[in-house]
Amino acid sequence: MADLIYRKIINDIKNRIFDNEFQNNKLPDERSLSESYQVSRSTIKRALNILAQQGVVFKKRGSGTFVNPLYLKNQSLFQYEGNNLGVTDNISTAGQESTIKLLDYQVTPASAEIQQNLFLNENEFVYQIKRLRLIDGKPIIIETGYIPIKLAPELSPDTVRESIFNYIDDKEHKRVSKSFMSIMTEPSTKEDQELLNLSTNEPVGIMSGTFFLDDGTPFEFSTMRVHYQYLNYNTFINLNAD
Repeated sequence: MADLIYRKIINDIKNRIFDNEFQNNKLPDERSLSESYQVSRSTIKRALNILAQQGVVFKKRGSGTFVNPLYLKNQSLFQYEGNNLGVTDNISTAGQESTIKLLDYQVTPASAEIQQNLFLNENEFVYQIKRLRLIDGKPIIIETGYIPIKLAPELSPDTVRESIFNYIDDKEHKRVSKSFMSIMTEPSTKEDQELLNLSTNEPVGIMSGTFFLDDGTPFEFSTMRVHYQYLNYNTFINLNAD
């Protein structure tokens, strides 16, 4: 019976999310939810933990529980719990040299889409960073990322020529630990063909999504255009029915 109750709460919260019932995408605290559903706080905590594991919500320490903005876009992406996604971790580089060429670095106001993906307010600024990743001199990824300035105020062109995640871990003591990604293919553009050495009839792989810090804060929204021969993505899928 207890299982049935918390599952009903999970489904009801999901329905309320899509009915836009939660102002600023923030859920009520556990006590308020406990009172409104007339169940124990332990039942509410269990339901919220499962929603967090599914990626539907994230908990921000000291601030509360929030709806993951990407869940509103595509529910099917959030049936599993992702892990840290350093791009080069998913590309075979054993014995090969990985390098980064910086194509663009600028500070820009966050667009409406970036505000939603990174949970930002209006008038907040982000770094817009475009990089070309190479393995043994061969171009494999065009990566465009957006990072809130407030999360890494000293991020410079020199630092983004290396691993941004390692820099954040070492210098800012913040760890990127989760990511939710969309993966697809599409016809390559002229820029893809020029930068990735593709012919006009060759496709390009697309990986896009948001990376999260340990405390649930969205850290980076990134789109990666990958040479199809190197698109070998591995992840962990949680098939637990809880």
